Amino acid sequence: MILPLALALAFAAAITASASPLHSTFANHEPFPAKILPLQRAFPLDEPVELSELRARDSVRHARILLGRGGRQSSIGGVVDFPVQGSSDPFLVGSKTTMLYFTKVKLGSPPTEFNVQIDTGSDILWVTCGSCTNCPRSSGLGIELHFFDAPGSLTSASLTCSDPICSSAFQTTAAQCSESNQCGYSFRYGDGSGTSGYYMTDTFYFDAILGESLVANSSAPIVFGCSTYQSGDLTKSDKAVDGIFGFGKGKLSVVSQLSSRGITPPVFSHCLKGDGSGGGVFVLGEILVPGMVYSPLVPSQPHYNLNLLSISVNGQILPIDAVAFETSNTRGTIVDTGTTLTYLVKEAYDPFLSAISNSVSQLVSPIMSNGEQCYLVSTSINDMFPPVSLNFAGGASMMLRPQDYLFHYGFYDGSSMWCIGFSKALEEQNILGDLVLKDKVFVYDLAKQRIGWANYDCSMSVNVSVTSGKDIVNSGQPCLIISRKDMLLKLFSSVLLALLLYTFFSLT
Repeated sequence: MILPLALALAFAAAITASASPLHSTFANHEPFPAKILPLQRAFPLDEPVELSELRARDSVRHARILLGRGGRQSSIGGVVDFPVQGSSDPFLVGSKTTMLYFTKVKLGSPPTEFNVQIDTGSDILWVTCGSCTNCPRSSGLGIELHFFDAPGSLTSASLTCSDPICSSAFQTTAAQCSESNQCGYSFRYGDGSGTSGYYMTDTFYFDAILGESLVANSSAPIVFGCSTYQSGDLTKSDKAVDGIFGFGKGKLSVVSQLSSRGITPPVFSHCLKGDGSGGGVFVLGEILVPGMVYSPLVPSQPHYNLNLLSISVNGQILPIDAVAFETSNTRGTIVDTGTTLTYLVKEAYDPFLSAISNSVSQLVSPIMSNGEQCYLVSTSINDMFPPVSLNFAGGASMMLRPQDYLFHYGFYDGSSMWCIGFSKALEEQNILGDLVLKDKVFVYDLAKQRIGWANYDCSMSVNVSVTSGKDIVNSGQPCLIISRKDMLLKLFSSVLLALLLYTFFSLT
């Protein structure tokens, strides 16, 4: 009975290995395993939101990213994927409140799962500590909130003030030391909200692509924040999540921590779905898409800044004052997934709006709605509105369809009403938000200091670079998909080996 049982177990293991993620960790990691986070929608699509509310929401966001960050911070491996929820459609959300993309991460021993907001404008992964007394206990997003139990995790440890990570410089603030010698942090945002707590080290779990196999339950120790105090919007239950997952350029971002130790490559990618279902994918690694174009990152900037050179409407470069695109400590063009709309400084916005309106003046009926420039359209906007191009340094252009700069805002007098989704910036920064980032693969190549993009249907699977771009694994939502050919080969090989062993021991 033992040998048939072994054969059955081998056959079952072969099926499991080829049809689902492996539930073991390889001892020797091959280069560039993959990890993908599916994006998730924060709200259902059933209630329109005024453009003024979106601007108010974005202004809060901009106060956060423009004020900087707080707290002191401190051989290439595999690719990691995260499922992401959220929506790029700001007019069709189930609550007139902040919209966001969020994903799930696991921390601690035993692991606890947390829903955390994706944010390319900040650096730290932080989650709510169980000791927080004023933090939300429920969420209007339909998710269960969790709290990090530091004493209950077998692998957790707090950072002391003498730890090199705590003493390393992070230019905007100083480390905070508690009476218990814990390395603390405090983030204060322009909208009056904020969080404070202390830094922890603990196990971070992820699924990695190793060669052409998916290995589940891989792990690595990371430094993250344990929030013991929150204020402002962070305390409101209607939009509460477990924390924020910062993908910025700082030393303590998860991207920087894992890539500096050779666990993941120094590159991450995202693809945000623009249709009604929302969602998308976020990858610690490089998504490979044909037609990718790249523009260099502006050096010595705290955010992901690009050199925007000009804007074209219907193939004609607009007469925009060069000062609109200058880069300095207070000016420039930022790529930010946390912003909904796209913002242009006055020198660029006014010529843009005039060019769009002039090009459709004979085809549509202009109308002002709550102070916003809108148009009544009787047919497809693709037949009436011109293509737009954002032209960047390095010869890279971002081609925008009408739906990338217009929002459908219901119906009026029997016609569809479409409104301009670009807004005039209140600060001196141009900010590219989800409106233009959606339906594209974006690659943040930190090693080569560049950002690349290409149009893509984000509901489809994506190809991920596994070994320096030589090997490719096809990845979908919410998990990675190994090709059917590989599945059959692995299944056949395992079953054949089991049969040979069975035959050998039977004869002997």
